[in-house]
Amino acid sequence: MSVLTSRPALRWVVPAVAAVTVIGGGAALGQFAAEAEPALPPRSAAQLLVDLQTSRLEGLSGTVVQRADLGLPPLVGKLAERRDDLTALVSGTHTMRVWYSGPDKARIAFKDTLGERDVIRNGPDLWVWNSRTNEASHRTLPADAAQRPEEAADLPVTPAEAADRALAAIDPSTEVSVGRSATVAGRDAYELVLKPRAEASLVDQVRIALDAKEHVPLRFELFAAGTDEPTVEVAFTQVDFSRPDADQFTFNPPPGVKMDEGKPVGERPEGLAGKTDRPGKADDHPDVTTVGEGWATVLVARTGTPGTGTQRPAGEAAPEQGAAEQGAAEAAQLLGSLPKVSGDWGSGRLFSGKMFSVLLTDDGRVLAGLVAPERLYEVAAADR
Repeated sequence: MSVLTSRPALRWVVPAVAAVTVIGGGAALGQFAAEAEPALPPRSAAQLLVDLQTSRLEGLSGTVVQRADLGLPPLVGKLAERRDDLTALVSGTHTMRVWYSGPDKARIAFKDTLGERDVIRNGPDLWVWNSRTNEASHRTLPADAAQRPEEAADLPVTPAEAADRALAAIDPSTEVSVGRSATVAGRDAYELVLKPRAEASLVDQVRIALDAKEHVPLRFELFAAGTDEPTVEVAFTQVDFSRPDADQFTFNPPPGVKMDEGKPVGERPEGLAGKTDRPGKADDHPDVTTVGEGWATVLVARTGTPGTGTQRPAGEAAPEQGAAEQGAAEAAQLLGSLPKVSGDWGSGRLFSGKMFSVLLTDDGRVLAGLVAPERLYEVAAADR
């Protein structure tokens, strides 16, 4: 169980990864390795895990740089760069400003050459604004949103979220140790190292730098097998642990903004009363199963739609003109560009990067995991 599961504040804002998420070519991140290792009192891995669980974060603001080099096909990178949402984080280098003032006050401002996108949580109100389109949306969160961060919104991944997901994988399949001390954003930090024991995993190790005083993740690095540089890196370049001003969490709509007032987050459509909307439950996704455990887990989904999706099923209406049609065409182009593969499990197309593989079979299955393609073929053959 993740030591951060009960710490929604850390999962929400404290940059430990992304996204992610995520992240390439960051000169600022490269400077960390050049700094001398600080002399810190020895602490065991167990002590660092306890530090994470017992830390008390009252406020924080800072700048986060994230970099991703997932080895994605060029077309995927181009499509991501053109997106107006945070999908763009899966490729290249990105900068964010973050503010945190308790479990119900947080803000992330994602900045790039095309503008700024803000996500602001202030009590029950959740605002999302895109400066490029000057569009904003407002949602009302349920009363227990602080205890249910996964239902609050589709929030961007930060270093703490990345650390949370990595720490959730700690079990007998993971070797946990203490790495070298480091200096991140001018602060001394311990390094917690997670190394998968599963040979099938494409993840070599995860390194989490924890602030020596505040015990908050300052940097998250994910290394793919056979690489010396992080495949995913998220780190503070500047951080301040004082509580930000209340004005940082007030959304002031700019002139001419197009507002979208939606239903409260978590509200169920009519006819779904009694059904849970929490992820991971078997009754939510009856056609999704997992094979294996730990870092070698393979997700198997049955979509019910044969083929790779490059053609519409007979009788299905053509998509509407505009964004929907363009999105469908881009998806078809992407699927059509993926290499064809086949074996005793059947045939399909393979989408893979440095640390993940996704197999889309012609009989309507999708298999994915942080494993090599051969592992997916093995699972697909047994799952027929």
